[in-house]
Amino acid sequence: MTETAIYAGGAVCWRVLDGIPHILVVHRTKYADVTLPKGKVDPGETLPQAAQREVLEETGLKVALGVPLGVTNYVISSGREKFVHYWSGEVTEDAVHASTFVPNDEIAAIEWVPLKRVRKYLSYKRDVEIIDQWAALADEGVTQTFALIVLRHAKATSRASWKGKDALRPLTRLGVQQAASNAPTIAAWRPKRIVTSTAVRCVATVAPLSAAYGVKPKRTENLSQDAWEAGTSALGLREVIGKRVRVRKTAVLCSHGPVLPDIMREIALATGTTMGAYIREAAALDVGEYSVVHLSATNPASGIIAIETHSPRL
Repeated sequence: MTETAIYAGGAVCWRVLDGIPHILVVHRTKYADVTLPKGKVDPGETLPQAAQREVLEETGLKVALGVPLGVTNYVISSGREKFVHYWSGEVTEDAVHASTFVPNDEIAAIEWVPLKRVRKYLSYKRDVEIIDQWAALADEGVTQTFALIVLRHAKATSRASWKGKDALRPLTRLGVQQAASNAPTIAAWRPKRIVTSTAVRCVATVAPLSAAYGVKPKRTENLSQDAWEAGTSALGLREVIGKRVRVRKTAVLCSHGPVLPDIMREIALATGTTMGAYIREAAALDVGEYSVVHLSATNPASGIIAIETHSPRL
């Protein structure tokens, strides 16, 4: 991010009504326009956090983020350039019933518009381009998704300076900060499971997320570096990934740098995805980084839909 540009996050909120996809639009009071829910990133916030928060503030709807849909950019009246990052966001019936929206000074109304009509309804061509990205997913039948969030543990005490067993190496002060800063952003995808290596540095990395959102981590040697170095992790790793794909619920998988390429390879194999450079790049994570691998909830064998990689926000 630069100091001169403005960054924002938003979402294409969607649901199916009477078999027809509908998109949520907002009628803004000040601008008298029709657009997609979005808003500027607050200080210390990440783009996924901003997208989820702005949807809630503008529409009263709590959504989990799905597939990234692209970025629009344009120049605002002040002359500054604005970049808006969008994600898909499926709206459940429970979320609709729990909505807290009331007309206000910013948003006069919200409206569900059929996909076939929404392009002509929106005020801006740039919003239509984002709708086109979502519609392409709809055409392929992969709008309902879940994610496997492949997380490399945060910064740990170096091997050279550690006298005990490698699996007992703790996080450094920086590592603790990285782990804490990742939790709010990872929560934007609402993981239902956390699976972690048994190593202390991995367990400590997912601890803030577990504590904040009440998801108890499952510890397994199948994701450990010790098992990988001993050559005993292959079948166990395949079992872990296979189960996560079968269950079709968003999950965090916390492991080690050397193990990540095998994790990504197993995700590709389990979903019928052709291996490519983008798979290898998604595994080349620095400490504390993670790749969000989006898969179809209705047909996981259709392959990886998208991958996005994020770093700790410090």
